[in-house]
Amino acid sequence: MTASLDLGRSQDTVRLRIPAALRAEQEPQVAAPSARTGGRDRYLDLLRALALGRVVLYHNFGWFWLPLVFPSMGVMFALAGSLMARSLGRPAAGVIRGRLRRLLPPMWLFGAVMIALQIHAGWGPRSEGHPTWWWAELSFWILPLSTPPYADELSGFPFVEHSWAAQIIVPLWYLRAYLWYVLLSPLLLRALRRFPVLTLAAPLATVIVMNAFFADQEFVYGRVWETANDFATFGACWILGMAHQEGLLKKIPQYVLPSVAPLIMVAGFWYLQTRPVDPTVVTDIEAWPIAQALWSFGFVAVLLHVSPAWERWPRPLERWNGLVGLLNARAVSFYLWHQVALVAAVPLIDPLWSVPFVYAHFQWLLASQWFTLLVAIPLLGLLVLTFGWIEDVAAKRSPRLFPYPRRLRGRRRAAD
Repeated sequence: MTASLDLGRSQDTVRLRIPAALRAEQEPQVAAPSARTGGRDRYLDLLRALALGRVVLYHNFGWFWLPLVFPSMGVMFALAGSLMARSLGRPAAGVIRGRLRRLLPPMWLFGAVMIALQIHAGWGPRSEGHPTWWWAELSFWILPLSTPPYADELSGFPFVEHSWAAQIIVPLWYLRAYLWYVLLSPLLLRALRRFPVLTLAAPLATVIVMNAFFADQEFVYGRVWETANDFATFGACWILGMAHQEGLLKKIPQYVLPSVAPLIMVAGFWYLQTRPVDPTVVTDIEAWPIAQALWSFGFVAVLLHVSPAWERWPRPLERWNGLVGLLNARAVSFYLWHQVALVAAVPLIDPLWSVPFVYAHFQWLLASQWFTLLVAIPLLGLLVLTFGWIEDVAAKRSPRLFPYPRRLRGRRRAAD
């Protein structure tokens, strides 16, 4: 390697070629950036991919134990909070604009499709009985400060359940909560730096007070309550991610988090088990905000305490680089469209019941939720392939249909 050194101020400069080794001795040493300041953290990428996969499994099977084994929502908010704190080293207004630019265009495209399908199926200003409010609420498809409107029942498509719009759009609460976290992150980060313990505890205290003392009030079903409740439920996870990025967790003695976090999880599980529910129905933690907040907070604290900060994959995980990279590159699209794929898989399977041979030999397969998932996965891939490019446009990158990362094995061997 060689370098050039310009001597003199005239136009006719003399360039001396200096060997790199000699130049290194002459130039002042610059400290290498820390692992947290540049490049991708493969550990966080893996957690995000696992969270997305768990969301799809939960919405397909409805297994009550999945949110206990891996509380995806808390994990996803914590990861987003960590990335937000990392970005806030730049001016806050520009960071917020960048986050909105990445989030809103994919949602606008999704919303255009959903609104068109609902209107085609008979939804409109008169269907809700409040035409003025119907038009006003459509603004939440532009800026999701509250859940975007949808029709509870639609009979316009004969082979799909009448509640298809609700099934697809209700999960968008995540984008609503994410938007509020982004907008308030500069204030949250400032509060975290000045009052770390109080800032972390405030969301947990808020969700406990809201649901322990006000859950029976009439206003709990309103938009304001819904937004505030979700914000409080996962706010501690978002702030915990920010604390992780700020290095605050490293200042705590190593034995504290592994000792305290399981106790918080036990408190959430105990609260879940004491809820008055139908004994014939298994209790789902996602139906109880206090339990979910405590369990998610403790679980995320353990994950962030472990946090190996992989700059490159450990050898056993290298084979998953492509899939994990693809899920991270299309995370918003996977979340937006996964429920569409699950809903659309059902009418594709139903005609097979009319095929005599299939009915006689494969009833077990047609009735299996695994088969629904098997049909939904390629549908989801097709939807992401069709609409996922909008994420590249939103991030000001060249659009790619299939952003599958290259294999790293050869380059890693060369580096070793």
